[in-house]
Amino acid sequence: MATWLDLATREVVGYAMADHHRASLVVDALTMAAGRGGLQPGCIAHSDRGSECTSEELRCHIRGLGLRQMGRTGSCYDNATAESFFAVLKEEIGVRVWPGRATARAAIFTYIETFYNRRRLRKHPLWGYLTPLETRQRHQQGHSLAA
Repeated sequence: MATWLDLATREVVGYAMADHHRASLVVDALTMAAGRGGLQPGCIAHSDRGSECTSEELRCHIRGLGLRQMGRTGSCYDNATAESFFAVLKEEIGVRVWPGRATARAAIFTYIETFYNRRRLRKHPLWGYLTPLETRQRHQQGHSLAA
């Protein structure tokens, strides 16, 4: 699984699942994020330093979308938000053996699209206890993100 998160809202804006962990998986997740709109030209695509994230395929895709890529070698903080999301995902959906890929995909889709982005409150007063979707909507309406 590969994800792209909006650092301002913590919304999962793109994700992809496959039976491999090649660059095309990360590209597919970024394509989903771009297809949803909201990726502003020049925004920064943070990633870890894994081979799929440093691939020429991903770099070309990022440039093609008008984005910039960042991820420093040896800096665990650059990818902390994604690591935190995966920790929450594992805690809330559980770690288990699924009956099949389709079942796992459906469970993860349901978690991200109906719970995490839309109903899970950010547990930090700075964000005013909003869901990622509500935070994005307020930002788009020009409201302050702070409570």
